[in-house]
Amino acid sequence: MGKFKFYIALWSAKFVAFVINRIDKTRGTNKSGQIACKMCDSFISYFKNIDYNKVIMVTGTNGKSTTVNMIAHTLQQAGKDIATNIEGANLITGVATTLIKNSTLTGKFKKEILLLETDERSLAAIHKLIPGKHLCITNLQKDQVQRNGDPDYIYQKIKPVITKEMNIYVNNEEPRVKSFEDFAGKTIYYGMEKNEKSFEKTDFYDVTCPCPKCNDKITFEYYNVDNIGKFSCNHCGYKSEEEITYKATNIDYENNTFVCQETTYPMPYHQPFFIYNFVLCIALCKQFGIEEKDLQEAFASFKNIGGRLETIHYKTKEIKYIRMKQENPETLQSAIDYIARDKTPKIFMLGLEQLVDFPPYYTNTFYAFDCNFQELIDSNVERYICFSEAISYDTANRLVYSGIDKDKISILPTDSDEEILKELDKYDLDNVYLITWIKKYEELNKAVKK
Repeated sequence: MGKFKFYIALWSAKFVAFVINRIDKTRGTNKSGQIACKMCDSFISYFKNIDYNKVIMVTGTNGKSTTVNMIAHTLQQAGKDIATNIEGANLITGVATTLIKNSTLTGKFKKEILLLETDERSLAAIHKLIPGKHLCITNLQKDQVQRNGDPDYIYQKIKPVITKEMNIYVNNEEPRVKSFEDFAGKTIYYGMEKNEKSFEKTDFYDVTCPCPKCNDKITFEYYNVDNIGKFSCNHCGYKSEEEITYKATNIDYENNTFVCQETTYPMPYHQPFFIYNFVLCIALCKQFGIEEKDLQEAFASFKNIGGRLETIHYKTKEIKYIRMKQENPETLQSAIDYIARDKTPKIFMLGLEQLVDFPPYYTNTFYAFDCNFQELIDSNVERYICFSEAISYDTANRLVYSGIDKDKISILPTDSDEEILKELDKYDLDNVYLITWIKKYEELNKAVKK
């Protein structure tokens, strides 16, 4: 009965995917998968011809989409035949959609490698049905507290998935994910040496994390990315490895290159968090026999997924939008650091919003207190604009606590595009940076175009 239901679900889903594709190729990222999973329990477990030794799963708080995009590009450039949910549908229905697209009418998987971005909470359910042998874990950080709670809660979700038959790829400088080494069959570490963009924290609001092995305090000697860097626990001795195989060295931000295993690689995106993605890609692809030359060529031609860095042209002003994942201090810090590298006079717009996920909605801005604004303050910001109908005053207070002069802050307790643009018109300065969630950016972009 199970196989019969699978075939009915598969054929129905393929028909739905065909219809959606005929109507609009940009729609229906996981619609066919949603239908199939409703019609057949454990739908994805029935597909045949999947080599679990060639199934790669990528999970973690930040960098999943970028890493999957990078690995997919590299493997395809090297001639590997892969299937991937690169559109970002990383729940079980998105995985189902990927398999539907890449299988025969009898459910035979047609590709050599299956590469999956997997949501942290959904990883266990997906892996139970498709027990892949390669698991990349980028990091575990504070994120979407209404859904995820504490990072240690997600840690406990991922931990049972890891077995002695599995290869795991973990960031050597991220305390939580590195500790999964205790449960895996083989652990491949990747990391980055201290470089000119590494930093230390001395701010009053600085926080760290508990040691995942003894719960004492983790101490960072320095950071390469917020909450990721050379670390140690003074109580139990747990620490980042001194020597690892896959490590970015000789990082040259001026010429956009780094060295790994004595090979020089180009890096078209040279923010430190991208370098971690590049090195993880090297570590994974080397396990699949990809040569250095293929990796070099793939990195040189790599283009990241859209929506992270965009520009709005408004009159004479250039509004540079840096997307951040609200409720996530690491992406907010990365966006702030990116802006701080521009030392020319500028306007900084910060639109933190009420979190509209599932009731009750909430307006907590705690994640902004994990961030350090000092480099931004020192980078020649002439005007700060805080907007949001729900939490503009809370946002402004965070800036005031950082030492920013109140007279330099404009507070707009509104989400009106007209009011935001009207405020921008007051200042004879064309260099503008915007941090807000994707929905607000899209609304503002449409208002400007009109």
